[in-house]
Amino acid sequence: MTEAAPTPPHPGPLRLDAEVLAVRRTGPYRQLTLAADGLAERFRPGNVISVRVGGETSGLLARRSLWIHRVRPTGTWGGTVEVVVEPTGPGSRWLGGLGEGDVVPVVGPLGRPFALPKEPVTCVLAGHGRGTAPLVPLAERLRERGCVVHLLATADDEAHLFGALDLRRVARSVTVATGDGSVGVRGRIADALPALLDRTEADVVYGCAPRADLHALAAEAEARGAWSQTALEVPAPCGTGLCHGCPVPVVAPHGGTRVVRGCHEGPVFRGDRVRWHELVAAP
Repeated sequence: MTEAAPTPPHPGPLRLDAEVLAVRRTGPYRQLTLAADGLAERFRPGNVISVRVGGETSGLLARRSLWIHRVRPTGTWGGTVEVVVEPTGPGSRWLGGLGEGDVVPVVGPLGRPFALPKEPVTCVLAGHGRGTAPLVPLAERLRERGCVVHLLATADDEAHLFGALDLRRVARSVTVATGDGSVGVRGRIADALPALLDRTEADVVYGCAPRADLHALAAEAEARGAWSQTALEVPAPCGTGLCHGCPVPVVAPHGGTRVVRGCHEGPVFRGDRVRWHELVAAP
């Protein structure tokens, strides 16, 4: 099994009022570029930012955690951070409605990032919908280490595929699957991943997708003796671990179950350490 290299230490998260510098519409998604000087230098692939939504007078109390898609440490506005929003609920619709010049309170980067292999190996990265967003900087970092990267991008339909051009730029191969078969092969991660793992003989498998997809990914990796890293998207009301509102059941050192905080001990977990049956069954 490939062992993870320790994540380099970096200063703690920043709290800042981030100005929206640009908004780009990509199908059903909104890509927001935020001025976040100092945050980019602390970023590791798999980190998130926690955003307060709704404005000063809003009744929306829970913050929203967003995957960091891209960072630029320097520029006209200092450092910038790009995130991807799918407007589906009150908070995400508010975020998706922001325009240039608006300001949003941000804390980040937060959470445990993806761990990286010690030596160059073959890696498969699988993402569903906007779950491919944090995989792009991960692929770039893996390539810098000499790893061979193959990507699997899935979505419910063609409109919800995200970042196809970026993925082709950073990976040796890209496999596409959609639930309705509108592009690529028909199916989800569980349907397309086995053949990709057999073809590439991957040593490490990374994923960012809904829980059931990550469960399937972890099982396929374990069946082949591969090491897996799974990025979980869980409700994170505070984003800092203080409220304990994002429980994730994992394997305890003695073999039982313990509950950890998804936003603090995660959002990235070893696939073989998550109690998937308990997590998938949770509301």
